[in-house]
Amino acid sequence: MHLMLVADGRSPITRAWLAMLRPLGWRLSLVSTYPCPAPPEVAHFAVLPVAFGAAGGAASGGQGRATFRKHLRQPLQTLRYWLGPLSLSLYAPRLRRLVHEWQPDLVHALRIPYEGMLATAAGLPLPLVLSIWGNDLTLHAYGSPWMRQLTRRALRRANGLITDCRRDLHLARLWGFDPARPSLVVPGNGGLDLERLPTQRAPLGEPWAARLQGDEAHWVLNPRGIRQYVLSDLFFQIIPLVRERLPDVRFLCPGMAGQPQAEAWVRRLRLDEAVVLLPSLPQGQLWDLFARAAVMISLATHDGTPNTLLEAMAWGCFPVVGDLESLREWICPGVNGLLVDLRQPQAIAEAVVLALEHPVLRQRAAAYNREVIRTRADINLVRRQVQEFFPQFGVSD
Repeated sequence: MHLMLVADGRSPITRAWLAMLRPLGWRLSLVSTYPCPAPPEVAHFAVLPVAFGAAGGAASGGQGRATFRKHLRQPLQTLRYWLGPLSLSLYAPRLRRLVHEWQPDLVHALRIPYEGMLATAAGLPLPLVLSIWGNDLTLHAYGSPWMRQLTRRALRRANGLITDCRRDLHLARLWGFDPARPSLVVPGNGGLDLERLPTQRAPLGEPWAARLQGDEAHWVLNPRGIRQYVLSDLFFQIIPLVRERLPDVRFLCPGMAGQPQAEAWVRRLRLDEAVVLLPSLPQGQLWDLFARAAVMISLATHDGTPNTLLEAMAWGCFPVVGDLESLREWICPGVNGLLVDLRQPQAIAEAVVLALEHPVLRQRAAAYNREVIRTRADINLVRRQVQEFFPQFGVSD
């Protein structure tokens, strides 16, 4: 089988999918919607920066330009919802030419905006499989009238669908996906390699490692960074409430170093001793923090099955997450994590304190979660499911 992926080539999810598919021996091609180096797994590679993807490529221009982009993140996202769809007509003919040149058997778009939209606009004469990420149907689809229209069009065109939660499969059918067509629910990251996981930890380097002080049993890790759909202001508001009960708690925040919003909250609430703002970390270093921290907290308003949740579960880090329908598919409250009402800061703080004050609860949850990951998110299991899924479209593996 020759499988063409249309995806963000910079994304850890895309790289994880390529690594998961490699042992199958399929011929792989990648069309990246953002500038990036060609991955070693692919036979063909091209960049089609639809929806202004060229502006989001490898970091350049120094700290000043990066800070400028952070200030403009929300306005630029809104502008992209309105103007991004206009770029489809420019790149769709290029994608058709690549399909004609490379001759794949099947196209798999790893996200609806804008990869699935691009593949749909190209009018490709071969099967198209879409993957849905956590915010495709609950956030991005409502960004503008054009986003709604193109989301619906992509789902009606799709010959098959892969989602990372049952909720999104249900929503996709409401948006026009034919329920008679093949579908698969598997982790969006292609699964976790549990055998290799222990070998992939990497210690945090200096000067950041020196800031990780205190008892690791009082570390709370927020791996979500500053995102449109994550309630960062709520996160910082609960920190003083937690410290009223547990003054020694340290909150570790990858992806927030240099973020004006995060730095302003730390100054305003005088949280310098409680919060460690870290840069975006390589996966091995982030996993090391998952393995060491007691609690992972995520206060997102939109999510499917976030990679950070599965990684926390695999490493034994106790999840405290927003009470979203998709997360209820993984978390049994009081057994392997806690679900919190995002409208109640005090209740969120009490959930964090509860988890920190009860090591037996965390130990039992860690054992439970490792079994959940083994039976539902192991890379070998996902690979077998994917291997059985794609031949349904008339192509041989």
